[in-house]
Amino acid sequence: MSAPAPSTLAIVDAEPLPRQEEVLTDAALAFVAELHRQFTPRRNELLARRGERRAEIARTSTLDFLPETAAVRADDSWKVAPAPAALSDRRVEITGPTDRKMTINALNSGAKVWLADFEDASAPTWENVVLGQLNLTDAYERRIDFTDPKSGKTYALKAADELATVVMRPRGWHLEERHLQLDGVSVPGALVDFGLYFFHNAQRLIDLGKGPYFYLPKTESHLEARLWNDIFVFAQDYVGVPQGTVRATVLIETITAAYEMEEILYELRDHASGLNAGRWDYLFSIVKNFRDGGAKFVLPDRNAVTMTAPFMRAYTELLVRTCHKRGAHAIGGMAAFIPSRRDAEVNKVAFEKVKADKDREAGDGFDGSWVAHPDLVPIALASFDAVLGEKPHQKDRLREDVSVAAGDLIAIDSLDARPTYDGLRNAVAVGIRYIEAWLRGLGAVAIFNLMEDAATAEISRSQIWQWINADVVFENGEHATAELARKVAAEELAAIREEIGEETFTAGKWQQAHDLLLQVSLDQDYADFLTLPAYEQLR
Repeated sequence: MSAPAPSTLAIVDAEPLPRQEEVLTDAALAFVAELHRQFTPRRNELLARRGERRAEIARTSTLDFLPETAAVRADDSWKVAPAPAALSDRRVEITGPTDRKMTINALNSGAKVWLADFEDASAPTWENVVLGQLNLTDAYERRIDFTDPKSGKTYALKAADELATVVMRPRGWHLEERHLQLDGVSVPGALVDFGLYFFHNAQRLIDLGKGPYFYLPKTESHLEARLWNDIFVFAQDYVGVPQGTVRATVLIETITAAYEMEEILYELRDHASGLNAGRWDYLFSIVKNFRDGGAKFVLPDRNAVTMTAPFMRAYTELLVRTCHKRGAHAIGGMAAFIPSRRDAEVNKVAFEKVKADKDREAGDGFDGSWVAHPDLVPIALASFDAVLGEKPHQKDRLREDVSVAAGDLIAIDSLDARPTYDGLRNAVAVGIRYIEAWLRGLGAVAIFNLMEDAATAEISRSQIWQWINADVVFENGEHATAELARKVAAEELAAIREEIGEETFTAGKWQQAHDLLLQVSLDQDYADFLTLPAYEQLR
């Protein structure tokens, strides 16, 4: 008897979308189903391992470099694969979701790379997941344009040699895609995003002189990097492209990954392109992992934790040294400021801060950095041009002067700053505003002249949780309590209602956002990711 045919993926509880059949082809879904069969069991084991490691941190309140991988760190002979031409010069990268307008603007922005984001800058509605894939393929086929329905302004792609190189970011390992299921089990969002993109575009990108390039988010260990490497090997064989075609840049945005940078590069060495310093998620990860570690791990207001804080300097300088030792690109953090075309003073302050940030990164040895808005591309470009000149990168700067001890990365109490009452108000205000937009399907949101994404909401709710549980006393004498957080949230909700008017307020998801922020900020059982309970409410 012949073996029964394997089950196929089912599209569940999803309204049909225009042209979805171009993305959700039988062959593409069969590939995603095979990824799910082969790799989801290991993903599940690694998620369980995260929980075990977190329990160990709760017990010890410390972290160290891994003794079992000391030989990998000590072996100076290995390097990552050489960068392909399209990823050799990464001096400015722009980030943003894959809606049609952003796709055109990001590719046209003058940045060397566009991080096409299915993760923190994109709320994972079915529409965003599927149509985002379609927009990227349309861009590669040069059949994309956009007319703004409000202004009538039209957008179209520049010449091919002026376009940014796309590095696509799938969702993190923790998220499921509830609309694609195999035998009643949801497929991990990461495998859906990666699988659909890779299946449709790997050969297409090779034909364009580029390749399937990825940013890997929320990685917590070298074993998770090993899983991704095995997925790349399998995928390249499956569609028949040469091994080593894929390139991956890993975001070092968790505190545990900071202790495994070399091992992460080693696991991905045939496919590795670099590491990136992701600031807000990194701070969120510190709070999450050391939330019961006492006063010495209490972070001050998020805006008081600059990249010059000693423990943040340790993290970024170790990243540059590690990357250059292994021949990889070191990519700096996000400039989230949004220039104002109406307020010259806001603009002046934003540009000065971005310039100082990018000057520092270029001076430290980074090979490139991120911005969130096209108007910031020239500023970041100037900072890196001043250091790089005609060179595509500065990997020859080995930063052998850098020496980071295990304790330096978690020396939070080296910061001379304390949580403030205004910091609490800001965390509540930003949290409510961001979550409300996310529940409406928006992942990149302009709030108080900054471009915010899901990492912003994570650090906001984590700080509220931490300050309450550490019984922080603010400068005005008030204790951080659940009652105070509820009072501030009620005041913020009333202020928003007053600001936008009853009709707009009622049409939005403001009460829902308020309630969800308080849930993930006040529940004693700390949610690993805000987006997990939020996804249950995303329709």
